[in-house]
Amino acid sequence: MSARLFIAALAALGAAPASAQMVPSTCYALAREMPGVSFVSQRASSPAPFRVAALQRDEVRITYAQHATYIIESAEGVVVATDYSGHAGPGVVPDVVTMNKAHSSHFTPAPDPGIGLVLRGWNPEGGPARHAETVGDVYIRNVPTDIQRYGAFEEDGNSIFVFEVAGLCIGHLGHLHHELTNDHYAAIGRLDIVMVPVDGGYTMSQTGIGDIAARLRSSIVLPMHRFRTPIERFLAQIPDFKVERRAEASFTISMRGLPERPTVILLSGV
Repeated sequence: MSARLFIAALAALGAAPASAQMVPSTCYALAREMPGVSFVSQRASSPAPFRVAALQRDEVRITYAQHATYIIESAEGVVVATDYSGHAGPGVVPDVVTMNKAHSSHFTPAPDPGIGLVLRGWNPEGGPARHAETVGDVYIRNVPTDIQRYGAFEEDGNSIFVFEVAGLCIGHLGHLHHELTNDHYAAIGRLDIVMVPVDGGYTMSQTGIGDIAARLRSSIVLPMHRFRTPIERFLAQIPDFKVERRAEASFTISMRGLPERPTVILLSGV
């Protein structure tokens, strides 16, 4: 399958608008269970230009901020906050924020005016949200899912956001309420690092999230949206994953530093 046909097929699944064809994804892939298609190469198509920064050009820093908010920092200094509700840490004004609307802990109606780009996981005008944005050395796209609000499902009310940076594919499942279909997995593609909600009540069950984490075969799983839920209940759903409990709220990672065995990393505060 040619790259052009492959991207066009994914666009038809709702992964991105036509303009996304201008930015070839290194993370697109169809689920392993779907015949005839295999995962794309894990090597970035071209290295990001090196600039003076705290990180090397192939590194990303990830920090747990609160609830469902992780901070992703790139080598070029781009700062992204996931499921942003107005707080990303003391003095932190992100360049980009993503939001979902299940509860006020996942969005804010009045984001800081210093934020350059606000990406909502829903479309206020109706229908699915469509995002395919490049900010510095970070490419951001979304995969719409449904959401449960006030006892009823709302079609396309949530988004799984995928951040492609330094050759890594990083995904945030948002406020996911339902199992993913083969089409969802196709549109998501490879996720080296995935951020998953583990409360087991307000979002989908811990068993369901465990199944998703196992099927994605991500190298690193980052729990979020925990509340007081015992983390061991979630860990029991993915017994083949190694567990690392860290005293720090941040870590730096590159493609070459991904663990050989799938690993759940519990950062301070989670």
